[in-house]
Formats: sequence, structure tokens, C-alpha cells
Amino acid sequence: MLTVTSVEAQNRFGELIDRSQREPVQVTRRGRPVAYVVCNQDMRELSDLQTRRDAASRWYAQYRASLASEQGAAPVENGLTDDDVTQLAHALR
Repeated sequence: MLTVTSVEAQNRFGELIDRSQREPVQVTRRGRPVAYVVCNQDMRELSDLQTRRDAASRWYAQYRASLASEQGAAPVENGLTDDDVTQLAHALR
């Protein structure tokens, strides 16, 4: 991944956009990452991933609620976090 400063990004924006078509570009300010420039396809994939994770989280919450109702227990009120979904996905691999 290419890393550029915010000043370099401003001065060479066209080049930055071209480079982002091949790989993500990290933009830093005062040595700290502040932004990433990615191509449209990568952004779509990230959005699709978030949508699938949200759907999996909703499905799992409904599943837990249905199990709880079958067992006569009160449904759990709090939902899954992204970390919970990630751990579940890794456990299924």
C-alpha cells in the first residue's frame, strides 16, 4: 500500500486517483493515517461486506430470539457487534 502525506495528496491528486485504481493509498497527516483512497470497485466490495455482516447479525439475533422463545426464556435484547460476527465467522471456518 502506498502512503503519502496530505500535502503530497493535494499536490498530486490526479496521480493519487490513478494509483488508487491499482492499490489503496493511505494518506497521513503528521505521521498518522487520516484517510484512504480506494477505487470504486474496492469501495463497493467494502459496502457489500458491511451489508452481508449486518444481515448475518440480524439473522443471528432472530435465531437466538426464536431459540429463547422455544425454551421459554426471555429474548436477549442486545444485538451482535461486528466483533461478535467476526468471531462467529472465524469459528465456522
